[in-house]
Amino acid sequence: MTTTIAAPALEAHDLHKAYGRHRVLRGADLTVDRGQLVAVVGENGTGKSTLLKALAGTLPADRGEIRLTGRLGYCPQDPVLNLNLTVDQHLHYFAAAYRLPDLAHGRELVARLGYGQYANTTAGKLSGGTRQKLNLTLALLHDPDVLLLDEPYQGFDWETYLRFWDLVADLRSRGKAIVVITHLVFEQDRFDTLADLVDGRLTPRTTTRAADHADA
Repeated sequence: MTTTIAAPALEAHDLHKAYGRHRVLRGADLTVDRGQLVAVVGENGTGKSTLLKALAGTLPADRGEIRLTGRLGYCPQDPVLNLNLTVDQHLHYFAAAYRLPDLAHGRELVARLGYGQYANTTAGKLSGGTRQKLNLTLALLHDPDVLLLDEPYQGFDWETYLRFWDLVADLRSRGKAIVVITHLVFEQDRFDTLADLVDGRLTPRTTTRAADHADA
């Protein structure tokens, strides 16, 4: 009997990116399996957002290869919102772009992240934390298989932070591959792998969570 090994949800090999003479990525490698949660950790200015933009396809790498399986969801650090549109109008706009049959999933996400009372409020009048909730909702609207999150809980209060991790746990249990970019990791054992971005390369660290799963 032949056992079929599923291909990784996301693979990046030998990624290079430079801005003029400043070499930001110098051969970065990253592999993320289905149901795996990976944190890319590095100080500000180390190229974390550049890496995520390259993985998302919004910034071309100078060299290297990226392979993606399934639908991609990308949540940039700075929300890409129209400040004159309401929360509900954003849901309608993105649902039409994704050709979704209805807004059921979007409204479920809004309720889960706890900002349903702002449905008719324009993005320009939302707090920074609530804009980030909308930013995350739009990235998840089409139920992506691979999710790239750049500092996703920036501006969240404690309750929303916990809601975020409950949501991530559900996504992981459904086999979604998730990459979180952060400069600080407060709870390392929420992640399967920590990948340190130093001098343009990624060095993975196995967390206690991953080791416990391997021993189980």
